[in-house]
Amino acid sequence: MRFLPAGDLAVSVELGEEISVEVNTRVRALEFLIQQKGLTGVVETVPTYSSLLVYYDPRVVAYDALCASIAELVPQATTAVLPPSRAVELPCCYDDPELGFELEAAARRLRLSTDELVRLHAGAEYLVYFIGFTPGLPYMTGMPERINIPRLDTPRTKTPPGSVGIGGIQCCIYSVESPGGFWILGRTPLALYDPAASAPTLLHPGDRVRFRRIDRAEFDAIGRAVAARTYRPVIS
Repeated sequence: MRFLPAGDLAVSVELGEEISVEVNTRVRALEFLIQQKGLTGVVETVPTYSSLLVYYDPRVVAYDALCASIAELVPQATTAVLPPSRAVELPCCYDDPELGFELEAAARRLRLSTDELVRLHAGAEYLVYFIGFTPGLPYMTGMPERINIPRLDTPRTKTPPGSVGIGGIQCCIYSVESPGGFWILGRTPLALYDPAASAPTLLHPGDRVRFRRIDRAEFDAIGRAVAARTYRPVIS
């Protein structure tokens, strides 16, 4: 563990150097403890793969005092302190070339049939490491090793929101229209980011995600329900 100043309003608490479920669990547990304890002067926390960025008010707490308080919590930052993970089901349409517009190219690159690629992707359970890059975009682990694939050599300039992509050893879902370098296999009709909602982001760090394969007709039907705010995601 080490503390790194991040300007004069934040400290980065580094809990490891590798990307792993174990280190990320400690990051999320430390964030949970800081929030539960209500550490004096803490304004906001931002988890990443292996570190936690803690914003604080220097008029309320000094840097050294804050680091000391956090250091006392680190030994307790284990799976045992975390509440149970949410299980989230995300409908995803892979079969329409307008939505999964790089499915065939990714399958060729991986030397798989499109059906096998979809089966492997939809058959896995994913863990949300953290939310970042754009509001609501989850970086997730759990992808089968057989479908690990290098990111695009040339990232596209626009990716539609809801696009489900793979790149390297990770899966992500584009929450808003943005550039991107992940291979797009399909699209979910759910809104991952809705600034007008009481909970603007659908997914949270620590969530466990599964994809449910749907056809274009169901995709459109769910999309209409989402637009009308009558659709309730399957979360347990």
